[in-house]
Parts: sequence; C-alpha cells; structure tokens
Amino acid sequence: MTATGTASTPNLSTVERTVSAIFKQREQIDNVIRRLLDRGISRDHISVIGKNFHSETKIAGFITKRDVILGGLRQGGIFGSIFGSALGLLTGVGVLFVPFVGTLVAAGPLGAALLGAATGAIAGSAGAGLVSAFVALGMPEDKAAVYQTRIEAGEFLVAVEVPADKTGEIQLLLESAGGEEMHISETTLPRGRSGQIEDPSHLSPEIRSHLSEDAQRTFIANYNEELSKSGDEGKAEQHAWDVVCQQFEQDENGIWSKSTMTV
Repeated sequence: MTATGTASTPNLSTVERTVSAIFKQREQIDNVIRRLLDRGISRDHISVIGKNFHSETKIAGFITKRDVILGGLRQGGIFGSIFGSALGLLTGVGVLFVPFVGTLVAAGPLGAALLGAATGAIAGSAGAGLVSAFVALGMPEDKAAVYQTRIEAGEFLVAVEVPADKTGEIQLLLESAGGEEMHISETTLPRGRSGQIEDPSHLSPEIRSHLSEDAQRTFIANYNEELSKSGDEGKAEQHAWDVVCQQFEQDENGIWSKSTMTV
C-alpha cells in the first residue's frame, strides 16, 4: 500500500465546521436543541444567543462563569427555569449587554467567546455591536450584519460545531426545525485549554475577561494546585474561583481586581 495523495487530504470526520441559523420563535429553540442532542451532538458544541429568553426576569449586567459555578447553575437547573428547559442543558450560559443590541442571553462556546469579546470587539465597536464580534470569529460581514439585525429584532441564533462530513445532515436538521439564513463556516470557536494552565492566554475568554492580572495569577495557581490533587477540572475551576472571591473584590466594571489581602 502507498500513501500517495493522502498526506494533503484532510479527514472530514475530524475537520470541524460551524453551522449556524436564525430561528424566529423561542419554542423552536427548545425543539432544535433536543433534536441536536438526540442526534449525538455534544451540548458543548451547541451555542444559542437571543434577547427574549428573559422576558419575565429582568437581569442587568453580567452573569459570569463564576456566578454559574458558585451559584450551582452549571447543571442547568436554575437557568432551565429562567430561560427555558432546553437552554439549561447547554454549557456556559451567561448574560451580557451589547451596545446597540441590548441584553443578550448567550449559551455554549459562542456565549463564552462573546463574554470574552465584551471588553474588546463589542465594547470598541462604533455602532457595529455584534457584527464586530461575529466577524472576529470568522463570519462574513454581510452575514454578521443580517444576524445582528435579526437578533436585535428578538430572534435567535443557533450555531453548531460538527465534523465536516456531518454539515449537510445538520444543515437539513436546522432547516427542518425552522432555521433561516443558514451559514457554514470553516472557523470553530475558541475554547479554554484543558489540563494544567501555563499562562493567562490559556484561560477561557469569559474567565480571563473578568479577572485582573493579579487575579488571573491567583486563579491559575490555585487551579493547577487543585487539579494536581483531584484530577477534576470542574472541581479545580470551582476551587480557583473560591480563592479569587476570598482574596479579591469586583470593581465597578465587574472585574475581580481589588485585593482584600492585607500587607
């Protein structure tokens, strides 16, 4: 046997694509999330953002990953009751305010990326709002503008990361569930690094964006210490947040930066 022609040919079962679509109704989101999960898509690979998940619960500012962990929301119980049962099945649910768009609920890796972008592309945009963040994540500007307009109007974005050989299947699933403005991107969303954290660049965006440099160092040291003991990343993350909350206070921007340690 020879390897001719195989070296430059990617394996479509390992190359990932992001399939995204807009949905008009909140009820459609519940249905499409459950259908994706039933199809074997990991909840860690499903993202949803929208404005109208919290019509009965007014929330201002950010709900950060720290709040999710320390508040016991990680399992989705409280988010399930506030934002809809299916949304509570996803990871990284958070709330953020986006200029020119309003308060959004964002879940999954897209939510984490947007939380990380909140002090970057979004905050620095001169009228672009979500468009800047979507473009930074690899979406064409014209499609990003359409998505922002429809989210701003109260509709919902669903994005799913899947192997390239499953993009057609997932596109059909989203379309059959009522999805519109379909888009397939070769870019997948940034993720936090697993295992020991060597420096702040390895922190997930939503964690890094809510910690000062001192707090980042404290988080990393305590995360690595607990991970070496337990081998449990979730436990290590919660321990690191506990220590940060003991040693720092949030400033007016919601950043954990004010040390409570006496010298």
